[in-house]
Amino acid sequence: MNRAKVLQVSLCCVLLWLRPGSQAVPLDCNDGTNCISISPEKLLDRVIQHVELIYRVSEESCTQFEEMFLLYSPNALRSQGGNMCHSKSFPIPNTKSEIQQISDKWLLHSVLILVQSWIEPLVYLQTSLERYNSPDILLNKTKWVSDKLLSLEQGVVVLIRKMLDEGVLTSSYNFDNSLNAYEVQTMDESVLRDYSLLSCFKKDAHRMETFLKLLKCRQSDALGCAFH
Repeated sequence: MNRAKVLQVSLCCVLLWLRPGSQAVPLDCNDGTNCISISPEKLLDRVIQHVELIYRVSEESCTQFEEMFLLYSPNALRSQGGNMCHSKSFPIPNTKSEIQQISDKWLLHSVLILVQSWIEPLVYLQTSLERYNSPDILLNKTKWVSDKLLSLEQGVVVLIRKMLDEGVLTSSYNFDNSLNAYEVQTMDESVLRDYSLLSCFKKDAHRMETFLKLLKCRQSDALGCAFH
């Protein structure tokens, strides 16, 4: 089985894993109403499962991107990844000690800030990938992640209301303001810019997963949780 076929099967398995009736229950919160009746504990579990899948698919997308553009050395691509992450400027903890010390409230709000900050950039990435005829398997994955991010946003909003009994903060960050950093003239610049975005998103998806799993641990054993 060739690589493209393997990736197609992998994506199909991920989508199947999300279908109702499978072991993992899908997070369907696009309008917020479908998640209101779920208990906070179960909703947190579904949100974590959702983020795990988003991170996994983003990781596969980065790997596929590297394989697509073999004319660029992996080191050249990876040196770009993370250099221009727009989320670096957010007031979100980064070190282990900072993450361990923040409150449950800020764990949840940090996840929401990250989710909201990536909605527009992922749409932008999708449009850019289409300009240079990226393979359907990569376009499908980035589109899937973009769609699931919207559901994740609503799930986290409901979770904040359930667990904290309060309204939610919204990110004031405007991705359009940072587009100057991504202005390109050549195909080479487009490829490096898009890989940087994809790599940054993968890192932030992992941060979301870390924050949520720490929160889950605190809910079950507030005194025995450690950040790894």
